[in-house]
Amino acid sequence: MAMSPTASPRLLKGFPPVSAKDARVLILGSMPGAASLQAHQYYAHPHNRFWPIMGELVGAAPALPYAQRLLLLKQSGIALWDVFDRCERDGSLDSAIRDDTAQANDFVAFFEGHRGVGTVLFNGAKAESGFRRLAGVEPVALGLQCIRLPSTSPANASIAPAVKLAAWREALEGAGIVVPPPV
Repeated sequence: MAMSPTASPRLLKGFPPVSAKDARVLILGSMPGAASLQAHQYYAHPHNRFWPIMGELVGAAPALPYAQRLLLLKQSGIALWDVFDRCERDGSLDSAIRDDTAQANDFVAFFEGHRGVGTVLFNGAKAESGFRRLAGVEPVALGLQCIRLPSTSPANASIAPAVKLAAWREALEGAGIVVPPPV
């Protein structure tokens, strides 16, 4: 959607992290989309593949209540957050995020409080580029393995759901998260 010359995107504020102190993996998106912001839930868009993938891998299926899905992530050693604390964006697409307005979350404090995190999984390219540009931490110095995965966004429809699932499975298994074998 094109903006008029006088219109400006809204300043959006993200969510706090979902994490337990013993987390081993941090999954980072870029910024919650419009459906997520409205629902006050990570990955609330009904066509986003995040919760179906987490359902297959750690039991956090979309049919479960949101609080139970978050609990299952934490019990599995997975923390969930976004790179940007706030930014201006018109709509929900990552490509609409105005980089000059983007402010990162406090990753220095997060990693100080979660020393067991050894792997950061980026849910798409924008999360990875934003983290590398703004996070204020050096992954190598912290011993972090950083992996960009195919975005679970419905806008990333060119990658089949089975391919996304396989990539996410491999990354979580590689990070030591116990997942059931493929069916």
